[in-house]
Amino acid sequence: MAQTVTEKLIESHLIDGSMEPGEEIGLQVDQTLTQDATGTMVMLELEAMGLDRVETELSAQYVDHNLLQVDYRNADDHYFLQSAARKYGVWYSRPGNGVSHAVHQERFGKPGKVLVGSDSHTPAAGGIGMLAIGAGGLEVALAMAGQPFYIEMPEVWGIELSGELPDWVSAKDVILELLLRHDVDGGVGRILEFYGPGLEQLSAMDRHVIANMGTELGATSTVFPSDDVVRSFLKKNEREDDWTELVADDGAQYDIVEEVDLSTLEPLIAMPSSPGNVTTVREVAGKVCHQAYIGSSANPGYRDLAVVAKIVDGQQVAPEMSLDINPASRQVLENLTRDGHLLSLIQAGARIHQAGCNGCIGMGQAPATDTISLRTVPRNFPDRSGTKEDKVCLVSPETAAAAALTGVITDPRELDMDYPRVESPEEILVHKEMLEPPPPPEKSAQVELRKGPNIESLPDFKEPADQMELPVLLKAEDDISTDEILRAGTEVLPLRSNISAISKFCFDVVDETYYDRAVDVRDGGGHIVVGGRNYGQGSSREHAVIAPRYLGLRAVIAKSFARIHWQNLVNFGVLPLTFANPDDYGRIDRDDRLTIRGIHKALDSGKAPTVLTEDGEQIEVTHKMSSRQREVVREGGLINWIQDHI
Repeated sequence: MAQTVTEKLIESHLIDGSMEPGEEIGLQVDQTLTQDATGTMVMLELEAMGLDRVETELSAQYVDHNLLQVDYRNADDHYFLQSAARKYGVWYSRPGNGVSHAVHQERFGKPGKVLVGSDSHTPAAGGIGMLAIGAGGLEVALAMAGQPFYIEMPEVWGIELSGELPDWVSAKDVILELLLRHDVDGGVGRILEFYGPGLEQLSAMDRHVIANMGTELGATSTVFPSDDVVRSFLKKNEREDDWTELVADDGAQYDIVEEVDLSTLEPLIAMPSSPGNVTTVREVAGKVCHQAYIGSSANPGYRDLAVVAKIVDGQQVAPEMSLDINPASRQVLENLTRDGHLLSLIQAGARIHQAGCNGCIGMGQAPATDTISLRTVPRNFPDRSGTKEDKVCLVSPETAAAAALTGVITDPRELDMDYPRVESPEEILVHKEMLEPPPPPEKSAQVELRKGPNIESLPDFKEPADQMELPVLLKAEDDISTDEILRAGTEVLPLRSNISAISKFCFDVVDETYYDRAVDVRDGGGHIVVGGRNYGQGSSREHAVIAPRYLGLRAVIAKSFARIHWQNLVNFGVLPLTFANPDDYGRIDRDDRLTIRGIHKALDSGKAPTVLTEDGEQIEVTHKMSSRQREVVREGGLINWIQDHI
């Protein structure tokens, strides 16, 4: 039977379940990826499991998020991660080497492999023919221990690319076009697979751009074929032996089919404060802006920065503009330097930052109050930049560069110059020096974990009671993100290994009173949160569950959930319930008390518990937990379950 690339990847790694959309499947994992904002928790989870050494083909730990060292905490955690990588047999990418996704594609990504990462943009690796999926840290820790990775079998959404990209339009505009069509939840329960003649002009890093931001559609993953384009990329990176061809069979059938004619696209922009708030650049042209930010995991390639250098070459950045250059890997930075592009950027007035996530995650480069910032980053959720009520817009490098020169949002097609198409050099400088390989097992066994004073052990969570009568401490709107549940930034991220401290920031973007009210009722059994549609979109950070759970969160009732956050709720023993009738969302207000009863029977049988209002009226709820997931919640979370089953 003819198969898609996605089906080939899944079938070759399937060890549990059947490939029927909606069924739970277990996959054997070849590689894992962790970064420092989530990896500290993963390493603490490995310690709690008593793991001696990872059992994957390759696991890599990157330090790319928390690079600002304004006090001891980030620096301490860098050393902790290095010691943990040595102890557990993990590759270690040192601070300043680059963003995990870009470096992993340069050095480790292999077509045909399955990668699970504790970062929501892990699917970027699908640009070279991998099945790469973002997950909570605890699931990644289990995969590192050799256990299967479980997901709901997605639908395969085939997207045929035809035509050729016009001048001044690039890969970022392709994914923005899909967000324009489908918004931030259009890909939920699906894997995007790209095919068609339009693929030929998309480089491996162009495909990375699209695969990275498939996450913003809510997709489980994004997959491209492994073809001659991928082979060329791996050859330049001195890894041609890692290439294997992986393409869809003739006659392969997709669950959903869509076409994107590249020749019809134009420069697009996601306006504040959602990746799905997309319009054409020409419709908002002329708005004054003060920052243009180039780089991040969403536009990490040589071309993405070199084309900006060509556009600004010989000119000066507008007087009130800040042009921030964030190379995604040290290798790209070295090649830009060799080829003179870095000099062009510096002479034009650009500010050069170290290779890493930086301002994308709110670690520096925060925009000024009440000003527009054009960024090539993957998401623009409220306050993510570090500036309250920020006005971050998502654009291509070309559009950002045009604004840098003019000081206003500008359709780059209006610039008085020919489009400077840029290709990756035939020969590149390959940087390997800042990747530390894992030591042999006999040396790993002698390594002691190096813990600074900011690192605490994981909290101990108990199983749920059979009946809970609890207050609703917060009622969230649609599309609340993990950045709003527990924000990132310089104030919060250094506390990622200290749950009691980081919990003080829970929901403070949307309700500054939440923490104090949660503490008040924690000893009385805890509380409930009610959510709208697509609750928990965005980052994979499990802290957005662990911290509220630490404060007594026992259940979330929502219209619908984002995939990773829903799974994280299960992993830490929080009941994820869905309104059977979304209109019932309007029947509940903040501070109402709800009774949830028959919890144990529901978890044992697969049925839903009973939810009653203060007046005794029933609100019908459902859940989609598998029997395995119900066991996890019944035992108070995945760590408790692991102790009994593994």
